[in-house]
Amino acid sequence: MTTLQIDLPESLAKEAQALAPEELARLVREALRVKRVERLAAARDKLASEPLPPMTPEEIQAEIDAYRAQVRRASGA
Repeated sequence: MTTLQIDLPESLAKEAQALAPEELARLVREALRVKRVERLAAARDKLASEPLPPMTPEEIQAEIDAYRAQVRRASGA
């Protein structure tokens, strides 16, 4: 377990202190999930507005080959 120290307005700090640690952790986890979803949606919107050019079959094969080489290196082969 890690301790996190944050600065909050007094009224918010009092409310947070009244929560059980598990409840506070659940609220933080949910807020972080919402932020991740928002970032994903923003990335999706950006990609939709600025689509990548289609890859050629040769480029696709080069990506596959690079991935396979990376996997082989990681496995020590």
